[in-house]
Formats: sequence, structure tokens, C-alpha cells
Amino acid sequence: MIVMRIKRYILVLTLLVSVCLLSGYSLILNKETNKVETFNEAQILPKPSSFINDIPVYDKFEDLAPLFNYQDDTTYIINFWATWCAPCIEELPFFESLNEKSENKKVKIILCSLDFPNQLEKKLVPFLKRKNIKSEVVVLLDGKYNDWIDKVSEEWSGAIPATIAYKGKERLFFGERFEDEAHIKEFLLPIFNF
Repeated sequence: MIVMRIKRYILVLTLLVSVCLLSGYSLILNKETNKVETFNEAQILPKPSSFINDIPVYDKFEDLAPLFNYQDDTTYIINFWATWCAPCIEELPFFESLNEKSENKKVKIILCSLDFPNQLEKKLVPFLKRKNIKSEVVVLLDGKYNDWIDKVSEEWSGAIPATIAYKGKERLFFGERFEDEAHIKEFLLPIFNF
């Protein structure tokens, strides 16, 4: 009886892995829940270390680094922020509005949270739900800021909010809070015209 259950379990697991591989998905163990989740490799984001409430979590900057170097015709806008940063929170509605208006355009807005690991469940997840954030959100837990800040932009002091935008080889960096949505659009003009 036990042998039959084990065989059935192995068969089901083999089928699950086969379906995932055939459909372009990878299996990921969510460290928070110990559940196996799937991640579609066709998505724009690199494969995360784990998830927290469907939010991709990256333990090391190197895992997220490919996001800063795509060479296609899409404009990528990546904003570094945290729930404990008041100026960051003030500008989030501008990114949300821009995200909504650029739905049918080749623009990808990604909000990269630098919240502390012990604040993700208690602060970040409820904040995103309460504010109904629709933009893509990722979490970067790599606290070795001095090792990777220059890889994002040599202009970046490390203060947040900070935003990098790029399209192909063209790169822009803004290390302050945007005053309004028009300010973001003005910042993007060299690489994208809304």
C-alpha cells in the first residue's frame, strides 16, 4: 500500500515537472510557504529566488541584474523605493498613473522595493494591497548596496527614491523624487515620447 502511494506521488510529480517544462515554466520553492510555485520564463523578469504573495523576491542583485540590460525596443523604467521612505511613497501615484496610461505602449514600469526582509509580510504586502498598486513590483533583499549600486548607475549615491530608465543603449538616471507625472515624462523624453 505504501509503495503504491509513493509510486503515485512520483508519477504525479513527474507529470507536474513535465507539464511545467513543456509550457516554459520553471519550478520554484517559495521559502516563505515551502510551497512549489511556477514562474513563466517568458515573463520579462529574471527568475526570482522566491515569492512573497506573488511578488518576486531576489536575494542577490546578480539575480535581478539582467533586467538592467535588455536590448529590445521597450523602454524600461525601474524605480527603487521602500515603504519606510516618505518621498518614495509620494511619487508612487505618478508611476501608477504612467503605468495605466502606457498600457498599450512599449513601456515596462517596475517598482523595486528595498524594504527590509522582516518588513515584507507586515508592511510591504499590506501597503501594496491598501494602495492597490498595479505596477510590477519586485523585492531586492541584497543589503550589500556598495557592491551593486554602481552597476545600476555610477551617478547613484545610494539614496532613494532613485529611478533608472533605458531603451537599448540609451540610459537615464534620476536620483531624486519626481514632483509629478509630467516631471517623469520630461525625464523620459530623450528615450521615449508619451
